[in-house]
Amino acid sequence: MSIDITAEVAIRRAQRDVGAYMIDPAHDPVWIGGVREVRMETPPPLAVGSRVARIAHFLGRRVEYVNEVTDLDPERVLDMRSVRAPFPMRVTYSFEPDGDGSTVVRNRVRGAPGGFFALFGPLLAPMVKRSVQKDLERLRDVLECSR
Repeated sequence: MSIDITAEVAIRRAQRDVGAYMIDPAHDPVWIGGVREVRMETPPPLAVGSRVARIAHFLGRRVEYVNEVTDLDPERVLDMRSVRAPFPMRVTYSFEPDGDGSTVVRNRVRGAPGGFFALFGPLLAPMVKRSVQKDLERLRDVLECSR
C-alpha cells in the first residue's frame, strides 16, 4: 500500500522568508513535531545532492532516516527522497505567494510503508496527513509570531 498526501497552510510572511526558514534543517525540530535530531551528512549549505539525517518518533517508534535533496529553489521548492529509511519516501515542500503578502505552503509526502508501518494499512495515510497538517500549523504559528 502506498501513501500520497498533501497538507497546506497559508502563512502571513513573505515567500522568501518562509522558504529560507523551511530549507534550513536546523529549524526542523522546532516545527516538525516528531523530529528530535537533525544532522547534515554533507557539508552546508543545503543544495541538490545534500543529505540530511533525522531522528524522529512516529506512532511510538523511533525512526531514523536520511533524505537527499533532489530539487531546491529556496523561494519555490525543496524536494527530498529517502536514501536510508524504514520505507522509501519522497517529501516536497512548495511555497507560493498568496497575493496579499502571505505564502501558501504545501507539504506532499509520498511513500510505500513497509515493516511495522505496513500494519496500519489504510489508516496510515490519514494519520500521516494529520501529522503533516499539524506540523504546517506549527510552522505558521512559529513564523507569524516571530515577526
